[in-house]
Amino acid sequence: MEIKQRKAAIRKQVWDELEGKDIATFPRPVFGRIPNFKGADDAARKLAELDEFKSAKTLKVNPDAPQRMVRYLTLGAGKLLVMPPPRLRSQLNLLDPNTIPKNALYKASTISGAFTYGKPLELDAKIKVDLVVMGSVAVSSSGARLGKGEGYAELEYAVLKMIGVIDDNVLVATTVHEVQLVDDIPSEDHDVPLDIIATPTRIIRTKTKLMKPKGIIWSKVTEEMLEKMPILGEVKKIAGK
Repeated sequence: MEIKQRKAAIRKQVWDELEGKDIATFPRPVFGRIPNFKGADDAARKLAELDEFKSAKTLKVNPDAPQRMVRYLTLGAGKLLVMPPPRLRSQLNLLDPNTIPKNALYKASTISGAFTYGKPLELDAKIKVDLVVMGSVAVSSSGARLGKGEGYAELEYAVLKMIGVIDDNVLVATTVHEVQLVDDIPSEDHDVPLDIIATPTRIIRTKTKLMKPKGIIWSKVTEEMLEKMPILGEVKKIAGK
């Protein structure tokens, strides 16, 4: 079975189990999504208990529903939050909790709130992300990760790598339900491996041996992608490609 087919089969298995066991929660159905799940807030709090979270000054967190509590806890702890827009249709947002009213932090952790209270992250921004949190459909204890199959999380990571906001030493974490843990996930050169997996009940440190991507793999970027995601074109110019 080809890698793409294997990945698709794993996603379907996890989505089926989340829906079949009524673990999934709004928005439903979870097919085609980074799935929200019962216990997502508990997994976020588990992650927030870690020294790596506590010591981080800036986090990059995906915009999906199951990681909303991670975003809220980030802002609530006084940390900067880099939050990409869905499908990378515009620039990434930078949210500074010091400029947001305390009673608006939860709203700011939403997609619409990020546009209301955040500002565009300039490509020459002099900041460093200390912890990356990605959404996942399936993960393995080896650190392999599957998203929903469209590659946006990998592109977000690659863009930040290209502009120097993250480096090879940045830890990558995710929050998932236990049923999203699978035995084996095939990995490709653009996939971003995980260092930390937080579930509602435990923390898994993968000690992954998988390599993190060095940046955008331009041979995989199509004209259609450049048209739909203008930020890729901007980064391409900076990279001189």
